[in-house]
Amino acid sequence: MQEVRSIIVDNKHEKAVKRNIFTVAEPYLYLVPCLLIFIIFTYFPFIKTIYLSLVTTNAIGEVSSFVGLSNYIELFKSEAFINSIVVTLKFVIITTIPSILIGLFTALLTNNKLKFKGFFTTLYAMPMAVSSASAAIIWMLLFNPSIGLINYILGVKIGWFTSSFWGLMAVSIVTIWLNACVNYIFITTGLKNIPKELYESASIDGAGYFRVLKSIILPYLSPTLFFVMIINIINAFQTFGPINIMTSGGPGNATNVLVFSIYRDAFFNNKFGAASAESIILFLIMLVITLFQFKYEKSKVFYQ
Repeated sequence: MQEVRSIIVDNKHEKAVKRNIFTVAEPYLYLVPCLLIFIIFTYFPFIKTIYLSLVTTNAIGEVSSFVGLSNYIELFKSEAFINSIVVTLKFVIITTIPSILIGLFTALLTNNKLKFKGFFTTLYAMPMAVSSASAAIIWMLLFNPSIGLINYILGVKIGWFTSSFWGLMAVSIVTIWLNACVNYIFITTGLKNIPKELYESASIDGAGYFRVLKSIILPYLSPTLFFVMIINIINAFQTFGPINIMTSGGPGNATNVLVFSIYRDAFFNNKFGAASAESIILFLIMLVITLFQFKYEKSKVFYQ
């Protein structure tokens, strides 16, 4: 009888242990589908890209030989690659700052008691509904030197796609137009989170609008602006559609940013090893810039 009781107790203990193990493991089991997606579509491609950057491949992408860092060395010896880095940094600077300023200005404009506020809100947010490819085609027609509306309004004859300077300006304008609407939505949301009591207190104290902007709005918006700055820089580094459709990297490699250079080397020149090395370099550049931003975040961003 005592042995039977011992067996029952042992079975209960074993079931309790299994139940405890399942209770501990259960939350992690829900993460498995998400982890599988990350592994398949993020981590594995990233590791594969690192591997491909260290080898040479044939025309169909099969590995020919292991070359170590030779692909990286050859890239930094290439004037075309150095030019693509310079063009990319120019493009990021030209597009990021105006996109944020336009998004901030339009958000502040509709944050006030503006007549037809709903119309302007829809107007400013409308570019979000337009794909980058569609936007590029529309703006190509607007920039057309013969029948384009922009040259007609300005009364000039600018060859937007034949000049190195204006070619970069053209794709930058399209990117700014697309990104500004996203910034507008984020900043508008940030403005709605500012307590109304602060505005009332400022009004009682007789503070003017620019004083309110400096002392209340911008400090409270700093986390939103920091977030917007990061996503704008990342989007600028990854811009491909407008450049591919409007200029194809030209004229004279004036718009040959790193992303387009990767695309051209991989799918036109069949240099998968070099393209993978360029991808890793682009990732490292973006990583350094992002880490630099986060390093100075605490001194410039105020979390309420």
